[in-house]
Amino acid sequence: MKDRNISTYTLITKYNINPRTINNLKHNKSITLYTMERLCGILNCQPNDVVAFLPDEE
Repeated sequence: MKDRNISTYTLITKYNINPRTINNLKHNKSITLYTMERLCGILNCQPNDVVAFLPDEE
């Protein structure tokens, strides 16, 4: 977001991303694939640019 000069406020007001979704992202909670697709379109990136799969700690 910093690289693209897009703020959280812009995501909420201009792109109608739900504030709860922003909260989920900031707290590493789940989002839908639809939301991921929208965010990647807004940020002009691929899911691999914003998602990392980490192994579960046992």
